[in-house]
Order: sequence, then structure tokens, then C-alpha cells
Amino acid sequence: MQVIHTDNAPAAVGPYSQAIKAGNTLYLSGQIAINPAEGKIVATTITEQAEQCCRNIEAVLKAAGTDMSKVVKTTCFLAEIADFKAFNEVYAKHFISKPARSCVAVKDLPAGALCEVEAIVVFD
Repeated sequence: MQVIHTDNAPAAVGPYSQAIKAGNTLYLSGQIAINPAEGKIVATTITEQAEQCCRNIEAVLKAAGTDMSKVVKTTCFLAEIADFKAFNEVYAKHFISKPARSCVAVKDLPAGALCEVEAIVVFD
């Protein structure tokens, strides 16, 4: 197993890695809208937070030597299911390969986040 870490995405807020590569598969931990330069969530809307989540994912994927086109599965968590449409508009701009996905509303997310996205990537 190889631990993937980049300073261009938020540091883990618990005892886990940003991502782990095992064989030809990368498991990306859930990313919330923490701005890595600030060390906290600065975005206030679901659209802004979804954009930051995607930028964080892109940074971790770049550190692993891959990109969004290789994502095969995502799991998305929303603090409010009413944000589903706005979240999807941002998501669709970044995940253009349309990976398999689950998207659910949850009671709470870390740091008061409005959304969180985790991903699985397969390398060629």
C-alpha cells in the first residue's frame, strides 16, 4: 500500500490518509470543502462547497499521478437533500466521465460541511 498526501488538499482531520493506493486502485478519503490554504471551510453555499470539494479531489488525484477521468465510483454525502440539484450541477462539470455514484443525505458532516465526496480510481 502507498499513502498519498499533498499539501494542495486539506490535511486529514482524523486518523486517516487523504488516499491509499493498493495495487492498481486508489481509495480517496471523503473530501469536504476545507480550503487547504486557510485550513478551514470558507465557502458558504452548496455550490461553493461542492467546487472546493472537487478541487480538493483533483489535488489528491494529481498527487497520485491520475485525474478525474479515471474515477470509477464516488459516494457523495449531502447535509440537505434539497441541495441535490445544485450539487449535481457542480459535480457534472468535474466528473465528466460519469462514474458510478451513490448520493445520500446525512444528519451531519464534519466541520459543518454541506457536502462530502469520496472516490475510487482504477489505474490502467
